[in-house]
Amino acid sequence: MVVKELTINQERLQRHMDELSEIGKFGETGVCRLALSKEYKMGIELVKQWMEEAGLQTRVDHFGNLIGRLEGKNPNAPVLMIGSHIDSQPTGGRFDGPIGVLGGLEAVQTINEQNIIPDMPIEVISFCDEEGFRFNKGLFGSRGITGQLEEGELEKKDRDGVTRREALIEFGANPDELASSEYPRGSIDSYIEMHIEQGPVLEAADVPVGIVTGISGPLWLTVELTGAAGHAGTVPMKVRQDALVGAAKIISGLNQIVQQEEDAPTVGTIGNLTVEPNARAIIPEKVTFTIDLRDIDIDRRNRYEAQLRKYIEETAHENGLQFTITEDTTIIPESCSEEILQVMRTESKAMGLDVIPELTSGAFHDALPMAQVSNIAMIFVQSKDGISHDPREFSTSEDIAVGTELLYRTVVKMGTGV
Repeated sequence: MVVKELTINQERLQRHMDELSEIGKFGETGVCRLALSKEYKMGIELVKQWMEEAGLQTRVDHFGNLIGRLEGKNPNAPVLMIGSHIDSQPTGGRFDGPIGVLGGLEAVQTINEQNIIPDMPIEVISFCDEEGFRFNKGLFGSRGITGQLEEGELEKKDRDGVTRREALIEFGANPDELASSEYPRGSIDSYIEMHIEQGPVLEAADVPVGIVTGISGPLWLTVELTGAAGHAGTVPMKVRQDALVGAAKIISGLNQIVQQEEDAPTVGTIGNLTVEPNARAIIPEKVTFTIDLRDIDIDRRNRYEAQLRKYIEETAHENGLQFTITEDTTIIPESCSEEILQVMRTESKAMGLDVIPELTSGAFHDALPMAQVSNIAMIFVQSKDGISHDPREFSTSEDIAVGTELLYRTVVKMGTGV
């Protein structure tokens, strides 16, 4: 597949990627840049500097988001927004999130250099805490600007006991002024996000990029099972109230529930499990674990959730356990804008991309909450072996440049109609 000459500056984009990856770096390729950490702030300050060098007006809002704005012919028109995030998982890689922010910056910088004046303002945004690791609640910045935060979120604590409120203050934001950073309804026309695929489809098809047609919605639950501790050598098996046995049955049950429909994209994951007292010779008294349930079909996800909740209740009763289920996050799946998809299809062919896959995203992205207030679209860039949230994640400079070129052309078409 031959891609026509690029308009964007691939070398500059790669340089930005390399420099940002040094902040929070561990090992050869790992990145730990948790939301609102000192490493996160250093990254935001560096990207802000690049935005200003590109001629954008910059600001950091009270949610911890960085925004760079290119003014349009009509400053009061709804904004065309592009971006992603630069926060990471604790053992993350260099590409997840940053290619969307830095690719968005490169697209707008190229627009400036080509002396193109868009009809509407274009904003490049780096959203705060997309990953959700530190405070167990992701998509904070995108939910924040769209008025979708939930009560009590500022009091959520990280593993060191620091609340999100305290972290925002330490970062330099004012959590008492969050409302001033929300966008009024109707002020955002569209949001476009470029991201690594985090899956194997594009690599298997041997193509650099793909177009996303929809995003699965995540449901995050935390389950706590409480039984009774006892001596591992003296309590008979038939009278035990072993919380870990109950957890094991529920984990197995989840695996069966999400595979009822053979070709469905439903996935369920137990990502974190804590056993107490976690001692070799003591029967586990309490087990706490997380459930991540995702599907592009909200009706099917709701049906599976109901089955899972019933199975947890039955399993707890059968094993003499008490249980609680806490809902941490629930976001409905969303479809991408057919209008923007059509622009991407046309522009990809003009680039020489005769075959470009269209696929759904099993991972959630900031585009999900943005869909509540605007049109959305996403571009996926091929990622080696589908690995992400890991130092081994990798996308080539060439593929990222192709994705950024498609992003640039799409933004120009959307912003000028030409």
